[in-house]
Amino acid sequence: MRFTTAAAIWTAVVALAAFVGVWNGLGGRRFIIALGVAAALFAFELFLAAPRLLDRVQRILRTRGGAIAPLAPLFVVLVYAFGVTGDWRTMLVGAAYTVLPAILVAASTGKSGGSWEDYAAVLIIWLPVEFRWLYLLFPYPPVLSHTITILLAVSTAVAAFVLLRRLDGIGYAAEWGRGFGLRVVLTFAAFATIAIPLGTKMHFIVWDPTFARVRSLPLFAPGVLLFTAWPEEFLFRGLLQNLLSRTFNNRWAGLAVASVIFGLSHIFHAPYPNWKYVLLATIAGLFYGHAWMKTGSLLPGTLIHAVVDISWHVLFR
Repeated sequence: MRFTTAAAIWTAVVALAAFVGVWNGLGGRRFIIALGVAAALFAFELFLAAPRLLDRVQRILRTRGGAIAPLAPLFVVLVYAFGVTGDWRTMLVGAAYTVLPAILVAASTGKSGGSWEDYAAVLIIWLPVEFRWLYLLFPYPPVLSHTITILLAVSTAVAAFVLLRRLDGIGYAAEWGRGFGLRVVLTFAAFATIAIPLGTKMHFIVWDPTFARVRSLPLFAPGVLLFTAWPEEFLFRGLLQNLLSRTFNNRWAGLAVASVIFGLSHIFHAPYPNWKYVLLATIAGLFYGHAWMKTGSLLPGTLIHAVVDISWHVLFR
């Protein structure tokens, strides 16, 4: 992905978010600040996925300079707290959230991936999102609360692991390699062959395509790709599976354990405990993780993940 492509995607998504906000009657100083915070975090996530820019930023920061990377998500948290909520308590919580993972991974610099500091940093980034604690930091506007939360988590992880820790093998740069297209198609087809009959047999999904859901795709598809599939592949494959593979010294063990954890992260979907969702998500994790393992890139798994979610949205309930 070229920087110009990333810039075009960023412009389109931010413009769409602004339009949706205005369409829903939002406006004024607080909305402009919240939208600016979301745009800044999205730029941090998206532009650094451009391979040349990521390489240039890493060379500029080098090893010690990476310590300033967490200042980017920290700055936007402070801007939101001062400009939108005016709550010093949320400001302190947000500051701790963005800085603590960086402190932990800085302590593991020079160690092989899979230290306790690495896992602690991942948990600090992931659990407040999983249990929706972090959503409390961004109450306004409700239409952007989820997006800003996810963007902050991704930006914090990028600052800590991509720019400061420089963890090998994440595959964050969005590069299209030879055979990626065929792998995406075949992996999706293989997963669908298993998941559709199994999900139908368990009464987890029901065939119910509707035109109304097709019409929602211009908003739904980019949202799933950028704010669900990419963040989850970064967390569960680029970080967690990566670290587990190093800890076990076995990439297949890393794939299996990360997939089970990915499955269990879906247990809270209603009705709780949702073991059907856990099973299907674990199977999906095996396919997504295998794509990451074989390509060394987050991009194929992200596309497979997005196509699965989009197909589910349009064809099933």
